[in-house]
Amino acid sequence: MRIRRWLRQIEPRILAELDRPSLAWAKPWLDRHELFAFTRRPLARGLAIGLLCGLIPGPLQVAATIVLCSMLRANVVMGVATTFYTNPFTIVPLYALAFQIGSAVLPGEQVMPVFNHAAAGASGWLPALSEWVSALGWPVVIGLPVMGFWFALNGYLLFTWWWLRPAVARMRRIRSRLPRPV
Repeated sequence: MRIRRWLRQIEPRILAELDRPSLAWAKPWLDRHELFAFTRRPLARGLAIGLLCGLIPGPLQVAATIVLCSMLRANVVMGVATTFYTNPFTIVPLYALAFQIGSAVLPGEQVMPVFNHAAAGASGWLPALSEWVSALGWPVVIGLPVMGFWFALNGYLLFTWWWLRPAVARMRRIRSRLPRPV
């Protein structure tokens, strides 16, 4: 309950930031209420879009999230914040999971290449990671979108459930107090 109240309190502050002269060029594009509304539907859409776009490689995650949020009338703040679930600590397990999902979808047997970061040393782990990701091939190309849509759907449903949980509990309490028809 406190989180919802806090989210509703920051909405006017974010909308006030759009009045800056440096953002005047983007005001017609960003001046939609849903993009910065902290209510259930825009927040759930933003979460789903952020989970989907978080798996896009490289710096395109945030740009793709902003574009999709504006097209689908989702909360941009939630979408952009959600993309950060992919980071240097989580990207290797997520890509390994995407490989497994892609291997299950694709015909034939797929073998995951070994991530040999120890041989590369401290300075060479980033090129070793890049080489490992490129060696993953088609299973990752297929697995990432499948995993992204699965994350997005489940994130949307879980957030909606979490948001509506107090209302459903209140409705059940009210129904339990009503007299039962005989």
